[in-house]
Amino acid sequence: MKRGLGTQLRHLIELLDGAVAENYRRESLNYRPRYTPVMRALLARSPLSVKEIAETAGMTQPAATQTISLMIREGLVVSESSLEDGRQKAIELTRHGRDLLPRLQACWEVVTTAANSLDADLPFPLSQLLDLAIETLASKPFEARIQTAKQAQERAKRGKSRLFNVGAAHHGV
Repeated sequence: MKRGLGTQLRHLIELLDGAVAENYRRESLNYRPRYTPVMRALLARSPLSVKEIAETAGMTQPAATQTISLMIREGLVVSESSLEDGRQKAIELTRHGRDLLPRLQACWEVVTTAANSLDADLPFPLSQLLDLAIETLASKPFEARIQTAKQAQERAKRGKSRLFNVGAAHHGV
């Protein structure tokens, strides 16, 4: 049985994130792979709003909000009212988060080397394929593709129905 795209993607994430999480455990780091895009965004510029983190990290705002909430509980980041706009929260690394950076950066280097090795072993680099898929979905989202497929399916059903009706009338049914 052919696995669906979603199943394949979830399995790929399990394989990749599982290995990365194990690397953090071996290094005695209480840290999840999903924190990395937020950490890198805050490393580049801090403080940032949730929206800015989502944009910088290339993730959705709900995913950024959920990840930041987990990171606050872990003591990696803190959320305070923005000085520029009190309605927004300014997110920045805590001292604990900053103290972890040298060890995390060493782990990130190892993971990057492993990812480059995976790319080299594939006929087409996975990282480039993912970039292309994301760019393509930005120009025509998957939801639009689903609607196009649904419309084509409905047209095909109507066409079969007409063929049946024409055939039935011809055969006196």
